[in-house]
Amino acid sequence: MSRLSPNAPCPCGSGLKYKKCCRPYHRGKRAPDPLTLMKSRYSAYAAEEADYIIDTTHPEHPEYRQEREIWREEILAFSRGTEFLRLEILAHRHDDTEGWVRFVAHLSTGPMEECSRFLYTDRWLYHSALTGHPCPASGTSREIE
Repeated sequence: MSRLSPNAPCPCGSGLKYKKCCRPYHRGKRAPDPLTLMKSRYSAYAAEEADYIIDTTHPEHPEYRQEREIWREEILAFSRGTEFLRLEILAHRHDDTEGWVRFVAHLSTGPMEECSRFLYTDRWLYHSALTGHPCPASGTSREIE
């Protein structure tokens, strides 16, 4: 069960109520593109919707776990111990099968910058964080650390 009221502002920063923005994705609607998936995953962490994080993670992700309940508890521990202050989208792009979103998640523990890679199979899934080279979404030579 989500820790967010359906009438609360959506954590993704859209300006919409949670129930009109990311909550439908947490309830089974499929994200139409990587940017929407990225925003809804950020909101899922803020709302303690661990199952959504698990369900939208590609099986090739380095931290993907078969032990779903253990993984779920790890996600919930992170969500409960973190305040999700703001999501800042820096760049994004995608084609039919692959996409990238470069963002900064402003958290109580400090900012976290990432270039996320998404793959489309029968739906969009978060694959991995790109590190050590330029983010394909940004069109810049700046490397993500």
